[in-house]
Amino acid sequence: MELYPRRRLFHRQNQNNIYRIFFYTILMIAGLWIVYGVDRGTVQPMGLPTLTPTRASASYASEAEAHFAAGNIPKAIEAYQRATEVEPNNAEHWARLARIQTYSSALTTTDAERMSALDNALSAVNRAKELDPDSSTVAAIRAFVLDWKASATFSADEKQSLLFEAEKEAARALQLDPTNTLALVFYAEVLIDQQKWSQGEQYLTLARESGEDLWDWHRVYANYLETLGAYSGAIEAYDRAIELAPNMTFLYIYAGANYRQLAFSSPIKTQQEQLYERSLEYFARAAAINEQLGLQIPFPYLSISRTYSQTGDYFAAALNIQKALDYRPDDPDIYGQLGIVFRKSRNFEGSNMAFKCAIEGCNPEESCLGRYGRECIAKYNEQGVQVEPLPLSPNTLVYYYSYASNLAALSRPQDNKCPDARRVMKLIIDAGYGTDPVVQQILAENENICQIVDRGGILALRTPTVTPENETPQPGDNDMLQLTPTSTPTLNP
Repeated sequence: MELYPRRRLFHRQNQNNIYRIFFYTILMIAGLWIVYGVDRGTVQPMGLPTLTPTRASASYASEAEAHFAAGNIPKAIEAYQRATEVEPNNAEHWARLARIQTYSSALTTTDAERMSALDNALSAVNRAKELDPDSSTVAAIRAFVLDWKASATFSADEKQSLLFEAEKEAARALQLDPTNTLALVFYAEVLIDQQKWSQGEQYLTLARESGEDLWDWHRVYANYLETLGAYSGAIEAYDRAIELAPNMTFLYIYAGANYRQLAFSSPIKTQQEQLYERSLEYFARAAAINEQLGLQIPFPYLSISRTYSQTGDYFAAALNIQKALDYRPDDPDIYGQLGIVFRKSRNFEGSNMAFKCAIEGCNPEESCLGRYGRECIAKYNEQGVQVEPLPLSPNTLVYYYSYASNLAALSRPQDNKCPDARRVMKLIIDAGYGTDPVVQQILAENENICQIVDRGGILALRTPTVTPENETPQPGDNDMLQLTPTSTPTLNP
């Protein structure tokens, strides 16, 4: 009898299953891949926030144009810079950035700031030309940038070189597209700055019909009328430009400067007062626009100050410059303008400290004395700052010789400031400005005063006979002597 082994009723014998082994192997490999991927960053852990999609350059460009239309030039520049970062090969973005950077130079107070803005604009438009050398718009904007850079340049040779290049670029823009209205307008502006007034007028006439709704056409036409001394017509042109671009604050500044020039030229006192009031209204509108946008731009207050200074209200003039300094307490040029106002009001001590900050620079404590004639008061949020010296240039020359005149006039045998006065006068002479007849006479009188003080004599405190404020104002220098080699007479806002 055969006996079979007993079956295991409650225990099942383990058996290897090839499919189960394969499944576990795949699972292990997947696990190792995930761990390795997390370490390398190719696999993100669960629960992390999703990535924000990158904005398109067109979005930044639209934002820039909106800011520009609103008058917020700094924000417009920032947005276009973002657009060029996202799409660096877009020539149009670079060109439009250059155009706005050029306009921003109209709101600067120092030569260095102005030139920096124009250098940035030229770099941007040069990049645009590299990307699209056959674009008529790019060529037109490059002519515009070169023209404004020429106006800010002190070297006569460099100025002529820039204007020549600007004219070639404008002509090339019209060769690429003879119907480009902007090219016609900028070509006219270049010709006007070259004192080719009849040719400039011809190009403005060609662009008149198509440029009627282009505020740049009216701006350039206003500039053309200024060169002819037709200030009333220039105001009308600026008003039309303001209608088309109501938030471009520098247009209000230009129009206000024309009202101020008309006021100075008027022989009728009541008419003078009305024109000065209109001038102040335009500057105040520019200041209000900046306030609404949260922009702390000192330029409107400096223009208001110049108007009050021209009317003889030096107290109001000083208050407005101090307001500008609240925005830019480290700006040496504004200290220089405050020194001029103090000097006109015969506040020589206050003038001296303001000029020192402008010409020699000053520490935080001295900056308070230069601004307020006293220490800063913390509860009024007044803070001292370090002020760097302002380089000597045709635009800052008036501060230098006024400072020298102050030092000479304040000198006494027991407090002789003439060594400092002579040091400043030497800077003026070494820079080549001592050959100008007016400056030469001012420096000679200062030296005469110092020689009397050196001999132990005392003079009554006075200003030199020939001073900027005693000069007959010309278009472009309502308040101070200008020795800038400009190609066309323009008003000083």
